[in-house]
Amino acid sequence: MLQRPRRRCEGTAMGAIVLDLRPGLGIGPFSLGMPICDAFAQIEQQPNIYDVVHVKYYDEEPLKLDIVISFPDHGFHLRFDPWSQRLRLIEIFDVKRLQMRYATSLIGGPSTLATFVAVYALFGPTFPGIYDKGRGIYTLFYPGLSFAFPIPSQYTECCHEREAELPLEFPDGTTPVTCRVSIYDSSTDSKVGVGALMDKACAPPLAAGSLYMEAVHVKLGEEIWFTVGGQHIPFGASPQDVWTELGRPCGIHQKQVDQMVIHSASDPRPRTTLCVDYFYNYFTRGLDILFDGQTHKIKKFVLHTNYPGHADFNSYMKCNFVIYGSDFGGSFHQGEGTAKRMITPSTKWEQVKEILGDCGRAAIQTQGSTSNPFGSTFVYGYQNVAFEVMKNGYLATVTLFQS
Repeated sequence: MLQRPRRRCEGTAMGAIVLDLRPGLGIGPFSLGMPICDAFAQIEQQPNIYDVVHVKYYDEEPLKLDIVISFPDHGFHLRFDPWSQRLRLIEIFDVKRLQMRYATSLIGGPSTLATFVAVYALFGPTFPGIYDKGRGIYTLFYPGLSFAFPIPSQYTECCHEREAELPLEFPDGTTPVTCRVSIYDSSTDSKVGVGALMDKACAPPLAAGSLYMEAVHVKLGEEIWFTVGGQHIPFGASPQDVWTELGRPCGIHQKQVDQMVIHSASDPRPRTTLCVDYFYNYFTRGLDILFDGQTHKIKKFVLHTNYPGHADFNSYMKCNFVIYGSDFGGSFHQGEGTAKRMITPSTKWEQVKEILGDCGRAAIQTQGSTSNPFGSTFVYGYQNVAFEVMKNGYLATVTLFQS
């Protein structure tokens, strides 16, 4: 698990924030189901509040564990599903560091202990919770919200069954104090808490017609097709065609240098020759489109996976592309048995080679150690497609072109 720490701003008071608690929906500016890029945008808008931020992920297998954005000074973190990169669970792991506002009342923080009595008084009656004997934790559930209470060993007999009575107070007159609060989508009626219960949290369903993670099918050497909107964008299309189909790009920039031209035996120009080609950047679709500066026609598509551990992480939302192996003639339609020969953002490089065959040695790509702390990537080329591969074997980008 790797962490990307941010530098603390001087003079920021720890634990001094109050966030609105929205059971089943989110907390403060963070909403369940939001893409990770949107969460980072909220963080960047309030740097004096979210000044210490850790990003944690499993570098070797980035799809195996959640991507976690953690705020150690404020005692909570955000868990994102590693495939969809949408927020599935919010956990307050140090309730004394974060004060929450529900309706007009406050709970948590250094001055308002989140005791069982306080929780019960604020949120009202509910059904008996679940006692995890191995962890010594009693979890109380409300729709989209749960509170975990540690039970001292001398009082475990108060919670001897899986569904125990509400432990409002112990025999000595004390009351349990919350050690963790979980906020999760309540549409599935799942009970989410600590341990194995944490895995039951899922990002809420996308709204009908949402373009997020829209499948983008690739017909190598010909075009790409967006399945929700139904747009077909072929090679050779003009900027006007692209605007009509996809709308205004998020950004436009000129390609300064064609670094790969040196590998073309038919083109004797020096590698440093300035290039008049230009990109349309569709960051929210995980897509760049390169136009020829002379003809103003599409010559390349670049599809981004947005994996952590790559220099472009958080610059693009994830492109959910689908590429079929050559055995299927570039067809958009998946037939029986084709799933094993599909290339998607989840496909590792070894699987790509099994589908398309070996392509020989890779070109090494780096942006320099200063601007890219994650090291080099490797670019492998086939007819009409090139794959940029990270050191863990996952695809960073896919570049489509016409040979």
